[in-house]
Amino acid sequence: MFTDSHCHLTSPELATQMPALLDAMHSALVDRALCICTTLEEFDSVLGLAQRYGNIWATVGVHPENEGIAEPGLHDLLRLAKHPRVVGIGETGLDYYRLGERSVADMAWQRERFRTHIRAARLSGLPLVVHTRSASADTLATLREEGEDGSPGCAGGVFHCFTETAAVARSALDMGFYISFSGILTFKNAQDLRDVASFVPLDRLLIETDSPYLAPVPYRGKINNPSYVPYVAAELARLRTCSIEQMAEMTSRNFEALFKRVVTS
Repeated sequence: MFTDSHCHLTSPELATQMPALLDAMHSALVDRALCICTTLEEFDSVLGLAQRYGNIWATVGVHPENEGIAEPGLHDLLRLAKHPRVVGIGETGLDYYRLGERSVADMAWQRERFRTHIRAARLSGLPLVVHTRSASADTLATLREEGEDGSPGCAGGVFHCFTETAAVARSALDMGFYISFSGILTFKNAQDLRDVASFVPLDRLLIETDSPYLAPVPYRGKINNPSYVPYVAAELARLRTCSIEQMAEMTSRNFEALFKRVVTS
């Protein structure tokens, strides 16, 4: 019924709890989860979960914030993306939230890493999983510069855990991207985000937990997991005046439309 389109099951908080976690997902009617890769070093663990459990899928990518790790080359991403359980490229994008004493100009390495992922997505035919934080203008500009405009041949993908403005959402939608909402949508101070969620086309909506982070109300502050994604769906259903069952069906159908290898594998 429900699909968690973005979670981190290899995190220490969740990796040792898989049997209980799968039981919780089953009880909550969460049929599938996409386990996101954030470093090349963790890829084998991410893929291992997808190989072991039929309702878990994987991505390959390196998170924009990660430093001091193996830098992903185009060949690396394309080679790893060939595995049939890998359905997307990312998590990738730009994150300027913790610049410290560095300037935006100093983050050229992030932008180049992002370009590598975009090119890998286009060549592999897999969609991008885009992370953007305090960097939306450069995120959109880099996508445009790489030819991502929604036309045939583009990678497309999803802006995950969306927290940006309505203008950013419209730009992403114009480029053919999906928008995914997390438990933040249920937070009391997230009215601006709920306003954005109210206008995103129903056929471009996804839901996620981004677990183990950002647990939705009523579990805010606790360790998140995919069994909580129905709370995100319930809030979206309330905003869009439809039933939670309808929201579950629509977002799961959108997941299959974006991550096509889930259906064909």
